[in-house]
Amino acid sequence: MLDLSFKPGSVGTQQGVSMENIYTLENYHHFFFGSEASSDSFNTVDMGIFLNTIFISLIVTILNLIICYPIAFYIAKVATGSRARLFILALIVPFWINELLRAFAFRILFANNGAVNNALIQNNIIDSPIDFISADLALYAGLTYAYMLLMIFPLYNAIESLDVSQIEASEDLGASTFKTHFRVVIPYAKPGIVSGCTMVFMLSAGALATPYILSSVSTMWFTQLIYQWFHLNNDWARGSAYSWILLVACIAIVLAMMRIFKVRIGEIFR
Repeated sequence: MLDLSFKPGSVGTQQGVSMENIYTLENYHHFFFGSEASSDSFNTVDMGIFLNTIFISLIVTILNLIICYPIAFYIAKVATGSRARLFILALIVPFWINELLRAFAFRILFANNGAVNNALIQNNIIDSPIDFISADLALYAGLTYAYMLLMIFPLYNAIESLDVSQIEASEDLGASTFKTHFRVVIPYAKPGIVSGCTMVFMLSAGALATPYILSSVSTMWFTQLIYQWFHLNNDWARGSAYSWILLVACIAIVLAMMRIFKVRIGEIFR
């Protein structure tokens, strides 16, 4: 695919190999500047879809971390043996269901006449249904839920190995619960945090089924654009180039995340 991405547009097809032994930056140029030969203006449509995908993926990653950290800590340090095993089982069993079915279930839940709107109306919180689909709130919720386990288990593995006496010592010295987590637990769990964030971000940015089902008409995921180049336009060269742009950008963001948290690869996979 890397080789194909440097071929002239529309050359690479399902048969696989370009008949022309030439290389060009045309496909990458199209992402930044569109189909025009002039580079006076940017390709705001494709770049906008790309930046929106990255932004929402980052939001989903942060939401996932906020939701999953208390769950992982509870399982690792609060729940007893049997209760912890039951809690883990309760988390895993829903993920036996296919991702497509879970995405459609979220679309039903967040529909105008779905369970979420009905519950809000019945409790007099809102007067009329909220269009969660158009506001992309269903997309946020669906993506956050889809990759919860990939955040919880790295966090659990990191927190579980923390000596509970360090937490007790922090509390005995007068630290509040917030300070104990901020000064003791979170620094120790940094490898698990970065590992979970890496997997959630990469998979969210590369998701196809969930954004296709839960996103609004005005929201397009970058993977949907890649899919169009491959299968609708039959332009495998441009689809390959767009795929590599997404991959390289995601790797760069992950490396930056590791640099910010001062975590090395060896610590993540220990």
